[in-house]
Amino acid sequence: MTDLADVVRRQLAAPTIDAVRTIATQLAQTPDTLAILFYGSNLRTGSTEGVLDFYVLTAGPRERGIWPTVSYREFDPADAPNGERLRAKIATMRLSTFADAAAAATLDTTIWTRFVQPSALVWSRDPAARDNVADAIAAAARSAARFAAALGPEAAPARDYWRALFRQTYAAEFRVEARGREDQILAHDPDRYHQLLPLAWQADGIAFVQDGERLRPALPPVQRRALLRAWGVRRRAGKPINIARLIRAAFTFEGAARYGAWKIERHTNVPVTLSPWAERHPILAAPGVLWRVWRARPAR
Repeated sequence: MTDLADVVRRQLAAPTIDAVRTIATQLAQTPDTLAILFYGSNLRTGSTEGVLDFYVLTAGPRERGIWPTVSYREFDPADAPNGERLRAKIATMRLSTFADAAAAATLDTTIWTRFVQPSALVWSRDPAARDNVADAIAAAARSAARFAAALGPEAAPARDYWRALFRQTYAAEFRVEARGREDQILAHDPDRYHQLLPLAWQADGIAFVQDGERLRPALPPVQRRALLRAWGVRRRAGKPINIARLIRAAFTFEGAARYGAWKIERHTNVPVTLSPWAERHPILAAPGVLWRVWRARPAR
């Protein structure tokens, strides 16, 4: 019989394009790297347009401060397949922290919400690291499904539980998502989410009744109340945690100036040239850059 572990390992082994593997190979050169996950819309589309999203998981004990660290890198055409310039946003954190967050052992909701969605394990140091990542992704599915059982309807198809969960987490995480974003995620691979929810409930020890597509979790009242209290704490903590991350990123985001310049060019079609000083001080340089872009737009 198929179980959650089988599904997770099969999904993590999903094929990826050459460009993704090229970048992962370069990111893996850091000595303490254990595994690299690729995720996001480019995984679904197989496109290299925009920015490719990676999580680099490293060795060592849990971080004490705010995580992950984020950087932006551009890869020279000479190093890229077909001579194409590749852009990547890279989040880095300890594998032990990632596993705790995936299991909802922290107040953070971003890891289990993000990685209950598809991801690919594009590099791992050894079989032990690969197994640890697979266990963490399975824990993310159990965490998400557990809260979906409490936050979702009394009985409904799996998609309605996921829809309720994603709406709640988007609202808690201080994320600006267009209305219907959760439907876009679910529409990409509806069979995956239909299969995943009962498997995750089963793995988490949550009893349920299935009648065709309709599912009804049999949460005891005590467990439901406990889950709703736990969610309430996470909902209240979500925005402060994410604001703290934004403030930290403003001062520690490696490559922030180049990332910002690329975003401006992408949305305005105005070329942005950065001086060495602007690269080192992106916050101080931002007003001047935006002023030049504003002046250049009418002319273009």
